[in-house]
Amino acid sequence: MAKNSTFVCASCGASFSKWSGRCEACGEWNSIHEEAPLSPTPTGLGAAKGRRLALTTLDRQEAPPPRNSSGIAEFDRVLGGGLVEASAILVGGDPGIGKSTLLLQAAASFARSGLKTYYISGEEAAAQIRMRATRLGLQDSAVQLASETSLRDILTTLDADRPDLVIIDSIQTMWSDRVDSAPGSVSQVRAAAHELTAFAKRSGCAVILVGHVTKEGQIAGPRVVEHMVDTVLYFEGERGHQFRILRAVKNRFGPADEIGVFEMTGAGLSEVGNPSALFLGERGKPSPGSVVFAGIEGTRPVLVEVQALVSPTPHSQARRSVVGWDGGRLAMILAVLESRCGIPFAGLDVYLNVAGGMKISEPAADLAVAAALLSAREDAALPPETVVFGEISLSGALRPVSQTENRLKEARKLGFSCAIAPEGGKPGRVADLKLTQMGDLTGFVGETFGAG
Repeated sequence: MAKNSTFVCASCGASFSKWSGRCEACGEWNSIHEEAPLSPTPTGLGAAKGRRLALTTLDRQEAPPPRNSSGIAEFDRVLGGGLVEASAILVGGDPGIGKSTLLLQAAASFARSGLKTYYISGEEAAAQIRMRATRLGLQDSAVQLASETSLRDILTTLDADRPDLVIIDSIQTMWSDRVDSAPGSVSQVRAAAHELTAFAKRSGCAVILVGHVTKEGQIAGPRVVEHMVDTVLYFEGERGHQFRILRAVKNRFGPADEIGVFEMTGAGLSEVGNPSALFLGERGKPSPGSVVFAGIEGTRPVLVEVQALVSPTPHSQARRSVVGWDGGRLAMILAVLESRCGIPFAGLDVYLNVAGGMKISEPAADLAVAAALLSAREDAALPPETVVFGEISLSGALRPVSQTENRLKEARKLGFSCAIAPEGGKPGRVADLKLTQMGDLTGFVGETFGAG
């Protein structure tokens, strides 16, 4: 009997009866892969019955899950306070960004705290991992190493030894003999992630999976893997900067969008307790196009520098280049400035950068971006002791943002004495800080730059 193959999109999970180069559901190219069909399930009178579920109520009181601290405060912060037993964690990041270095340091720290820790690599030999451990000064830790890609052999070893923590580097190199496809394929990645996650739940062992990323920055493989695990972390950073940011995009045991900041040094990754001071540490004298934004990442206030450059374009079509922010949102801010404030940017190249390799996603950066663009266009620097934040609507109104008081306290702690924010927020009382609240973008442009 012929095998009826199914073709599944790795980006959105849509199923098709035949292969095509472009997914009709999400529009992605080259994302459809063949999957082996599932074995038929018997039905009818002769089918085996399942067990009855034990149900519970919403008002049942349960103790919070126990956590194990790694001793690395930034790593524990992103996990929500420490490593939870029987949890499955997926860590993604660009090649060479430092994922293996971070996890080897974390494994050594967990091993020192008494956890039985295994580090299994499908990409490196054990001798190569020892070389990295020696460079990082971790050669005396009690981490158990193995170099293996066979999922059956790995699970047999884990079932026999019952460790407390297992790190798999990486999930794309694991191979299951139950799936008829090559390692790294959609079917193999999904099967390996399912088996390892199921092992974590039934054994109480925490499992950390390393995942490769695509050129778009998403974890390679089917998106269902991100749904299987309890926590998804992204390790971000620019190769030209020493800063690295570990960001939680999903966490069942803590807040999402929490970040941990690290600095890449010759001895590995060192944690940064005050990221605002680090991101602003190399900021020089105030110059046109430079504005300090008071943002919130997870539960932590972070101050970063937003830089803009506006220059006449030598080309027929002006360029719009963005690093660390959403390019679509920049286009919106430029349209609002031109439509509501009468400030055109036609014929001008616009370059926007968030200093230090930081990536900002919250709309509260709108006003800081607009201030940087106007400062660069008018060649007028803002006062050096000023921070700016606020969301801009399409009507040109300034909308209040959350945690205004925390943003202002962080700014004051770092020596800033002035802040510009939208009306309607809850600023509280911050000593020795002058707060200017504005209702619309036109008023902000007129009062700050004498235009509009």
